[in-house]
Amino acid sequence: MPRRSILTKRQQARLLDLPTDAASLHEHYTLDDFDLERIRGRRRAHNKMGFALQLCALRYPGRLLASGETIPFETLEFLADQIEIDADALAGYATREETRRDHLMILRSVYGFKTFTGRGAAEMRQWLLDQAFHSPSNLDLAERLIGRCRETQMILPGVSTIERLCAEMLVKAERRIDATIAARLDLKMRCRLDVLLDDMVTDQLTRFVWLRQFEVGNNSRIANQLLDRLERLQKLGLPADILDGLPSYKIKRLRRHGERYFASDLRELSDDKRYAIMAVCVIGWHAAISDALFETHDRIVGRTWREAKRMADARIEGAQSSIKDTLLSFKNMGASLLAAHNDNQPLEQAIEWPDLEDLVATARKLTGTLTADPVGHVTCGLGRFQRYAARMLRVLEIEAAPVCQPLLKATHLIRDKVTGHGCPTGFLRPK
Repeated sequence: MPRRSILTKRQQARLLDLPTDAASLHEHYTLDDFDLERIRGRRRAHNKMGFALQLCALRYPGRLLASGETIPFETLEFLADQIEIDADALAGYATREETRRDHLMILRSVYGFKTFTGRGAAEMRQWLLDQAFHSPSNLDLAERLIGRCRETQMILPGVSTIERLCAEMLVKAERRIDATIAARLDLKMRCRLDVLLDDMVTDQLTRFVWLRQFEVGNNSRIANQLLDRLERLQKLGLPADILDGLPSYKIKRLRRHGERYFASDLRELSDDKRYAIMAVCVIGWHAAISDALFETHDRIVGRTWREAKRMADARIEGAQSSIKDTLLSFKNMGASLLAAHNDNQPLEQAIEWPDLEDLVATARKLTGTLTADPVGHVTCGLGRFQRYAARMLRVLEIEAAPVCQPLLKATHLIRDKVTGHGCPTGFLRPK
Protein backbone atom coordinates (compact mmCIF):
# COMPACT_ATOMS: atom_id res chain seq x y z
CA MET A 1 0.00 0.00 0.00
CA PRO A 2 1.57 3.36 -0.98
CA ARG A 3 2.33 5.78 1.81
CA ARG A 4 0.14 8.80 2.28
CA SER A 5 1.96 11.91 1.08
CA ILE A 6 0.85 15.16 2.67
CA LEU A 7 3.78 17.36 1.57
CA THR A 8 4.88 18.44 -1.86
CA LYS A 9 8.48 18.02 -2.98
CA ARG A 10 9.03 21.75 -2.53
CA GLN A 11 7.66 21.64 1.02
CA GLN A 12 9.86 18.67 1.86
CA ALA A 13 12.89 20.55 0.57
CA ARG A 14 11.96 23.65 2.55
CA LEU A 15 11.74 21.64 5.76
CA LEU A 16 14.63 19.20 5.40
CA ASP A 17 17.24 20.56 2.98
CA LEU A 18 20.57 21.83 4.33
CA PRO A 19 20.75 25.65 4.35
CA THR A 20 22.69 27.45 1.62
CA ASP A 21 21.92 31.15 2.06
CA ALA A 22 24.27 33.26 4.13
CA ALA A 23 21.71 34.26 6.78
CA SER A 24 20.70 30.67 7.55
CA LEU A 25 24.29 29.45 7.54
CA HIS A 26 25.34 32.08 10.04
CA GLU A 27 22.33 31.38 12.22
CA HIS A 28 22.52 27.57 12.30
CA TYR A 29 26.02 26.53 11.23
CA THR A 30 28.29 28.86 13.19
CA LEU A 31 30.58 26.72 15.37
CA ASP A 32 31.61 27.75 18.88
CA ASP A 33 34.87 26.93 20.68
CA PHE A 34 33.45 23.73 22.19
CA ASP A 35 32.38 22.52 18.75
CA LEU A 36 35.75 23.34 17.19
CA GLU A 37 37.58 21.48 19.94
CA ARG A 38 35.51 18.34 19.34
CA ILE A 39 35.98 18.64 15.56
CA ARG A 40 39.73 19.16 15.71
CA GLY A 41 39.97 16.01 17.80
CA ARG A 42 39.40 14.05 14.59
CA ARG A 43 42.67 13.02 13.00
CA ARG A 44 42.10 13.49 9.29
CA ALA A 45 40.70 16.45 7.37
CA HIS A 46 37.83 14.51 5.79
CA ASN A 47 36.78 13.14 9.20
CA LYS A 48 36.84 16.67 10.64
CA MET A 49 34.62 17.90 7.84
CA GLY A 50 32.28 14.91 8.11
CA PHE A 51 31.99 15.24 11.89
CA ALA A 52 31.24 18.98 11.63
CA LEU A 53 28.68 18.41 8.90
CA GLN A 54 26.87 15.70 10.87
CA LEU A 55 26.81 17.95 13.94
CA CYS A 56 25.30 20.85 12.01
CA ALA A 57 22.77 18.67 10.18
CA LEU A 58 21.55 17.26 13.50
CA ARG A 59 21.05 20.78 14.78
CA TYR A 60 19.39 22.04 11.61
CA PRO A 61 17.30 20.79 9.96
CA GLY A 62 17.56 18.11 12.67
CA ARG A 63 18.16 14.94 10.65
CA LEU A 64 20.85 12.45 9.77
CA LEU A 65 22.75 12.80 6.53
CA ALA A 66 21.61 10.28 3.96
CA SER A 67 24.12 7.88 2.47
CA GLY A 68 25.46 9.34 -0.77
CA GLU A 69 23.69 12.67 -0.21
CA THR A 70 25.03 15.58 -2.23
CA ILE A 71 26.09 18.41 0.06
CA PRO A 72 25.68 21.98 -1.24
CA PHE A 73 29.00 23.68 -1.94
CA GLU A 74 27.92 26.79 0.02
CA THR A 75 27.47 24.66 3.13
CA LEU A 76 30.84 22.95 2.73
CA GLU A 77 32.64 26.22 2.12
CA PHE A 78 31.09 27.87 5.19
CA LEU A 79 32.19 25.00 7.47
CA ALA A 80 35.61 24.61 5.86
CA ASP A 81 36.44 28.28 6.54
CA GLN A 82 35.74 27.79 10.23
CA ILE A 83 37.66 24.51 10.50
CA GLU A 84 40.48 25.92 8.35
CA ILE A 85 40.62 23.04 5.91
CA ASP A 86 39.80 22.64 2.22
CA ALA A 87 36.13 22.26 1.31
CA ASP A 88 36.96 19.29 -0.95
CA ALA A 89 38.15 17.33 2.07
CA LEU A 90 34.73 15.74 2.51
CA ALA A 91 35.30 13.53 -0.53
CA GLY A 92 37.10 10.88 1.51
CA TYR A 93 34.67 10.88 4.42
CA ALA A 94 33.10 7.64 5.63
CA THR A 95 34.66 5.23 3.23
CA ARG A 96 34.10 3.03 6.24
CA GLU A 97 30.47 2.95 7.42
CA GLU A 98 31.77 2.34 10.94
CA THR A 99 33.23 5.85 10.96
CA ARG A 100 29.81 7.43 10.42
CA ARG A 101 28.29 5.29 13.20
CA ASP A 102 31.14 6.09 15.58
CA HIS A 103 30.74 9.81 14.95
CA LEU A 104 26.98 9.57 15.51
CA MET A 105 27.52 7.79 18.83
CA ILE A 106 29.94 10.51 19.93
CA LEU A 107 27.51 13.26 18.90
CA ARG A 108 24.66 11.63 20.81
CA SER A 109 26.84 11.16 23.87
CA VAL A 110 28.43 14.62 23.89
CA TYR A 111 25.52 16.76 22.64
CA GLY A 112 22.54 14.74 23.89
CA PHE A 113 20.86 13.93 20.60
CA LYS A 114 18.18 11.21 20.87
CA THR A 115 16.70 8.87 18.31
CA PHE A 116 12.99 8.89 17.48
CA THR A 117 12.15 5.67 19.34
CA GLY A 118 10.79 4.39 22.61
CA ARG A 119 9.21 6.55 25.26
CA GLY A 120 10.39 9.78 23.62
CA ALA A 121 8.62 8.88 20.38
CA ALA A 122 5.43 7.95 22.27
CA GLU A 123 5.42 11.30 24.06
CA MET A 124 6.05 13.06 20.77
CA ARG A 125 3.07 11.29 19.23
CA GLN A 126 0.79 12.45 22.03
CA TRP A 127 2.13 16.00 21.75
CA LEU A 128 1.59 15.91 18.00
CA LEU A 129 -2.03 14.77 18.43
CA ASP A 130 -2.74 17.83 20.59
CA GLN A 131 -1.09 20.04 17.96
CA ALA A 132 -3.07 18.43 15.13
CA PHE A 133 -6.27 19.51 16.88
CA HIS A 134 -5.29 23.16 16.31
CA SER A 135 -3.16 22.90 13.17
CA PRO A 136 -4.63 24.66 10.10
CA SER A 137 -2.71 22.67 7.45
CA ASN A 138 -0.52 19.65 6.73
CA LEU A 139 2.56 21.82 6.31
CA ASP A 140 1.92 23.63 9.59
CA LEU A 141 1.71 20.34 11.49
CA ALA A 142 4.92 19.05 9.89
CA GLU A 143 6.65 22.32 10.82
CA ARG A 144 5.47 21.96 14.41
CA LEU A 145 6.76 18.39 14.61
CA ILE A 146 10.15 19.28 13.17
CA GLY A 147 10.44 22.35 15.40
CA ARG A 148 9.61 20.29 18.47
CA CYS A 149 12.19 17.67 17.57
CA ARG A 150 14.85 20.39 17.26
CA GLU A 151 13.90 21.82 20.63
CA THR A 152 14.16 18.43 22.34
CA GLN A 153 17.23 17.35 20.33
CA MET A 154 15.34 14.37 18.95
CA ILE A 155 16.72 13.22 15.60
CA LEU A 156 14.10 13.48 12.89
CA PRO A 157 12.87 10.22 11.36
CA GLY A 158 12.68 9.84 7.57
CA VAL A 159 10.34 12.07 5.58
CA SER A 160 7.97 9.16 4.94
CA THR A 161 7.66 8.60 8.69
CA ILE A 162 7.05 12.31 9.29
CA GLU A 163 4.30 12.38 6.66
CA ARG A 164 2.69 9.18 7.90
CA LEU A 165 2.78 10.34 11.51
CA CYS A 166 1.30 13.76 10.68
CA ALA A 167 -1.39 12.21 8.51
CA GLU A 168 -2.30 9.77 11.26
CA MET A 169 -2.58 12.53 13.88
CA LEU A 170 -4.63 14.74 11.56
CA VAL A 171 -7.12 11.92 11.03
CA LYS A 172 -7.33 11.30 14.78
CA ALA A 173 -7.82 15.00 15.44
CA GLU A 174 -10.63 15.14 12.89
CA ARG A 175 -12.30 12.17 14.51
CA ARG A 176 -11.97 13.80 17.91
CA ILE A 177 -13.64 16.96 16.60
CA ASP A 178 -16.41 14.91 14.95
CA ALA A 179 -17.02 13.04 18.21
CA THR A 180 -17.00 16.28 20.24
CA ILE A 181 -19.67 17.89 18.05
CA ALA A 182 -21.78 14.74 17.89
CA ALA A 183 -21.64 14.35 21.68
CA ARG A 184 -23.16 17.83 22.08
CA LEU A 185 -26.25 16.79 20.10
CA ASP A 186 -29.07 15.17 22.01
CA LEU A 187 -31.31 12.50 20.52
CA LYS A 188 -33.99 14.98 19.38
CA MET A 189 -31.45 17.13 17.58
CA ARG A 190 -30.03 14.10 15.80
CA CYS A 191 -33.48 13.00 14.70
CA ARG A 192 -34.26 16.44 13.31
CA LEU A 193 -30.98 16.42 11.39
CA ASP A 194 -31.74 12.98 9.96
CA VAL A 195 -35.09 14.28 8.69
CA LEU A 196 -33.21 16.76 6.48
CA LEU A 197 -31.79 13.81 4.53
CA ASP A 198 -35.16 12.07 4.11
CA ASP A 199 -37.51 15.01 3.55
CA MET A 200 -37.91 15.66 -0.18
CA VAL A 201 -38.70 19.15 -1.47
CA THR A 202 -39.05 17.81 -5.01
CA ASP A 203 -38.62 14.36 -6.49
CA GLN A 204 -34.84 14.79 -6.64
CA LEU A 205 -34.11 17.54 -4.11
CA THR A 206 -33.68 16.77 -0.40
CA ARG A 207 -34.31 19.32 2.31
CA PHE A 208 -30.60 19.33 3.17
CA VAL A 209 -29.55 20.30 -0.35
CA TRP A 210 -32.44 22.78 -0.61
CA LEU A 211 -31.18 24.61 2.49
CA ARG A 212 -27.80 25.34 0.96
CA GLN A 213 -29.25 26.67 -2.29
CA PHE A 214 -29.66 30.35 -1.53
CA GLU A 215 -28.43 33.62 -2.94
CA VAL A 216 -28.70 37.36 -2.40
CA GLY A 217 -31.52 39.05 -4.34
CA ASN A 218 -33.23 42.41 -4.74
CA ASN A 219 -36.94 41.65 -4.40
CA SER A 220 -39.45 40.39 -1.85
CA ARG A 221 -39.66 36.95 -3.48
CA ILE A 222 -36.00 36.24 -2.76
CA ALA A 223 -36.40 37.69 0.74
CA ASN A 224 -39.24 35.27 1.48
CA GLN A 225 -37.25 32.34 0.07
CA LEU A 226 -34.41 33.21 2.45
CA LEU A 227 -36.89 33.47 5.32
CA ASP A 228 -38.27 30.03 4.44
CA ARG A 229 -34.81 28.55 4.91
CA LEU A 230 -34.09 30.57 8.02
CA GLU A 231 -37.30 29.43 9.69
CA ARG A 232 -36.54 25.82 8.79
CA LEU A 233 -33.06 26.09 10.34
CA GLN A 234 -34.44 27.67 13.51
CA LYS A 235 -36.88 24.80 13.96
CA LEU A 236 -33.93 22.40 14.21
CA GLY A 237 -33.11 23.97 17.58
CA LEU A 238 -29.32 23.71 17.41
CA PRO A 239 -27.66 26.09 19.90
CA ALA A 240 -25.02 28.41 18.43
CA ASP A 241 -22.51 27.50 21.17
CA ILE A 242 -22.38 23.89 20.01
CA LEU A 243 -19.13 24.70 18.18
CA ASP A 244 -17.48 26.63 21.02
CA GLY A 245 -13.84 25.77 21.63
CA LEU A 246 -13.33 24.14 18.24
CA PRO A 247 -10.80 25.54 15.72
CA SER A 248 -12.46 27.71 13.07
CA TYR A 249 -10.46 26.21 10.19
CA LYS A 250 -11.60 22.71 11.15
CA ILE A 251 -15.18 23.97 11.22
CA LYS A 252 -14.77 25.53 7.75
CA ARG A 253 -13.43 22.24 6.42
CA LEU A 254 -16.46 20.34 7.73
CA ARG A 255 -18.77 22.92 6.17
CA ARG A 256 -17.00 22.55 2.80
CA HIS A 257 -17.70 18.81 3.01
CA GLY A 258 -21.37 19.49 3.72
CA GLU A 259 -21.69 21.86 0.79
CA ARG A 260 -20.21 19.24 -1.52
CA TYR A 261 -22.00 16.09 -0.31
CA PHE A 262 -25.48 14.95 -1.26
CA ALA A 263 -27.81 13.11 1.10
CA SER A 264 -26.73 9.71 -0.22
CA ASP A 265 -23.07 10.56 0.46
CA LEU A 266 -23.80 11.66 4.02
CA ARG A 267 -25.72 8.49 4.81
CA GLU A 268 -22.60 6.44 4.03
CA LEU A 269 -20.49 8.30 6.62
CA SER A 270 -20.08 7.31 10.25
CA ASP A 271 -22.62 8.77 12.66
CA ASP A 272 -20.12 11.16 14.28
CA LYS A 273 -18.88 12.47 10.94
CA ARG A 274 -22.40 12.84 9.51
CA TYR A 275 -23.80 14.68 12.53
CA ALA A 276 -20.71 16.88 12.81
CA ILE A 277 -20.95 17.94 9.16
CA MET A 278 -24.68 18.60 9.33
CA ALA A 279 -24.46 20.54 12.60
CA VAL A 280 -21.67 22.73 11.25
CA CYS A 281 -23.63 23.37 8.06
CA VAL A 282 -26.84 24.24 9.91
CA ILE A 283 -25.11 26.80 12.11
CA GLY A 284 -23.00 28.16 9.26
CA TRP A 285 -25.96 28.42 6.89
CA HIS A 286 -28.02 30.15 9.56
CA ALA A 287 -25.46 32.94 9.74
CA ALA A 288 -24.92 33.04 5.97
CA ILE A 289 -28.65 33.19 5.19
CA SER A 290 -29.13 35.93 7.78
CA ASP A 291 -26.37 37.94 6.09
CA ALA A 292 -27.93 37.29 2.67
CA LEU A 293 -31.30 38.45 4.00
CA PHE A 294 -29.81 41.68 5.33
CA GLU A 295 -28.11 42.35 2.01
CA THR A 296 -31.29 41.55 0.09
CA HIS A 297 -33.20 43.98 2.30
CA ASP A 298 -30.53 46.64 1.70
CA ARG A 299 -30.88 46.14 -2.04
CA ILE A 300 -34.66 46.46 -1.83
CA VAL A 301 -34.29 49.67 0.19
CA GLY A 302 -31.81 50.99 -2.36
CA ARG A 303 -34.07 50.03 -5.24
CA THR A 304 -37.05 51.76 -3.57
CA TRP A 305 -35.02 54.90 -2.92
CA ARG A 306 -33.78 55.05 -6.49
CA GLU A 307 -37.32 54.73 -7.79
CA ALA A 308 -38.49 57.49 -5.42
CA LYS A 309 -35.61 59.69 -6.57
CA ARG A 310 -36.53 59.09 -10.21
CA MET A 311 -40.16 59.99 -9.47
CA ALA A 312 -39.10 63.23 -7.75
CA ASP A 313 -36.80 64.08 -10.63
CA ALA A 314 -39.54 63.26 -13.12
CA ARG A 315 -41.93 65.68 -11.39
CA ILE A 316 -39.31 68.40 -11.54
CA GLU A 317 -38.65 67.63 -15.18
CA GLY A 318 -42.38 67.73 -15.92
CA ALA A 319 -42.70 71.12 -14.22
CA GLN A 320 -40.02 72.79 -16.31
CA SER A 321 -42.57 74.29 -18.76
CA SER A 322 -44.68 75.68 -15.92
CA ILE A 323 -41.59 77.08 -14.21
CA LYS A 324 -40.59 78.84 -17.41
CA ASP A 325 -44.07 80.31 -17.94
CA THR A 326 -44.36 81.39 -14.32
CA LEU A 327 -40.99 83.14 -14.32
CA LEU A 328 -41.89 84.88 -17.60
CA SER A 329 -45.20 86.06 -16.11
CA PHE A 330 -43.45 87.37 -13.01
CA LYS A 331 -40.96 89.17 -15.25
CA ASN A 332 -43.69 90.85 -17.26
CA MET A 333 -45.62 91.77 -14.14
CA GLY A 334 -42.52 93.20 -12.52
CA ALA A 335 -41.77 95.24 -15.64
CA SER A 336 -45.32 96.68 -15.56
CA LEU A 337 -44.94 97.62 -11.90
CA LEU A 338 -41.60 99.33 -12.50
CA ALA A 339 -42.98 101.27 -15.48
CA ALA A 340 -45.96 102.46 -13.45
CA HIS A 341 -43.69 103.49 -10.62
CA ASN A 342 -41.45 105.48 -12.96
CA ASP A 343 -44.45 107.26 -14.50
CA ASN A 344 -45.91 108.00 -11.07
CA GLN A 345 -48.97 105.94 -11.99
CA PRO A 346 -51.00 104.04 -9.36
CA LEU A 347 -49.55 100.54 -8.97
CA GLU A 348 -53.01 99.01 -8.47
CA GLN A 349 -53.81 99.78 -12.11
CA ALA A 350 -50.54 98.31 -13.45
CA ILE A 351 -51.48 94.66 -12.95
CA GLU A 352 -54.49 92.37 -12.93
CA TRP A 353 -54.85 91.28 -9.32
CA PRO A 354 -56.72 88.02 -10.03
CA ASP A 355 -53.87 87.04 -12.36
CA LEU A 356 -51.40 87.79 -9.58
CA GLU A 357 -53.29 85.55 -7.17
CA ASP A 358 -53.24 82.69 -9.68
CA LEU A 359 -49.55 83.28 -10.36
CA VAL A 360 -48.65 83.18 -6.65
CA ALA A 361 -50.63 79.97 -6.21
CA THR A 362 -48.82 78.40 -9.15
CA ALA A 363 -45.44 79.55 -7.79
CA ARG A 364 -46.27 78.08 -4.38
CA LYS A 365 -47.08 74.73 -5.99
CA LEU A 366 -43.92 74.75 -8.09
CA THR A 367 -41.82 75.62 -5.04
CA GLY A 368 -43.21 72.56 -3.29
CA THR A 369 -42.34 70.43 -6.33
CA LEU A 370 -38.74 71.71 -6.51
CA THR A 371 -38.06 71.33 -2.79
CA ALA A 372 -39.85 67.98 -2.36
CA ASP A 373 -37.82 65.23 -0.65
CA PRO A 374 -37.74 61.87 -2.50
CA VAL A 375 -38.77 60.34 0.85
CA GLY A 376 -42.26 61.51 0.00
CA HIS A 377 -42.35 59.02 -2.87
CA VAL A 378 -40.95 56.08 -0.89
CA THR A 379 -44.44 55.01 0.12
CA CYS A 380 -44.99 53.97 -3.48
CA GLY A 381 -42.73 50.98 -2.75
CA LEU A 382 -44.48 50.11 0.50
CA GLY A 383 -46.07 47.02 -1.02
CA ARG A 384 -42.83 45.15 -1.49
CA PHE A 385 -41.87 45.71 2.17
CA GLN A 386 -45.29 44.56 3.37
CA ARG A 387 -44.67 41.21 1.70
CA TYR A 388 -41.74 40.27 3.94
CA ALA A 389 -40.71 42.97 6.48
CA ALA A 390 -42.93 41.89 9.38
CA ARG A 391 -41.86 38.29 8.92
CA MET A 392 -38.19 39.32 8.74
CA LEU A 393 -38.43 41.27 12.02
CA ARG A 394 -40.06 38.26 13.65
CA VAL A 395 -37.59 35.66 12.41
CA LEU A 396 -34.27 37.49 12.68
CA GLU A 397 -32.47 37.25 16.00
CA ILE A 398 -31.06 40.77 16.17
CA GLU A 399 -28.62 41.88 18.86
CA ALA A 400 -27.02 45.27 19.35
CA ALA A 401 -24.38 47.10 21.34
CA PRO A 402 -25.64 49.04 24.40
CA VAL A 403 -25.59 52.33 22.50
CA CYS A 404 -28.03 50.90 19.93
CA GLN A 405 -30.43 49.28 22.41
CA PRO A 406 -33.06 52.08 22.12
CA LEU A 407 -33.11 51.64 18.33
CA LEU A 408 -33.43 47.89 18.72
CA LYS A 409 -36.29 48.35 21.19
CA ALA A 410 -38.08 50.63 18.70
CA THR A 411 -37.62 47.99 16.01
CA HIS A 412 -39.23 45.40 18.28
CA LEU A 413 -42.14 47.74 18.96
CA ILE A 414 -42.69 48.17 15.22
CA ARG A 415 -42.54 44.42 14.81
CA ASP A 416 -45.13 43.85 17.54
CA LYS A 417 -47.38 46.54 16.09
CA VAL A 418 -47.24 45.04 12.61
CA THR A 419 -47.86 41.52 13.90
CA GLY A 420 -50.90 42.63 15.95
CA HIS A 421 -49.45 42.76 19.46
CA GLY A 422 -50.47 45.71 21.61
CA CYS A 423 -47.73 48.31 22.06
CA PRO A 424 -47.31 52.10 22.24
CA THR A 425 -47.28 53.77 18.84
CA GLY A 426 -47.04 57.45 19.72
CA PHE A 427 -43.55 57.70 18.32
CA LEU A 428 -44.70 56.60 14.85
CA ARG A 429 -45.63 59.11 12.18
CA PRO A 430 -49.26 59.02 11.08
CA LYS A 431 -49.85 57.64 7.62
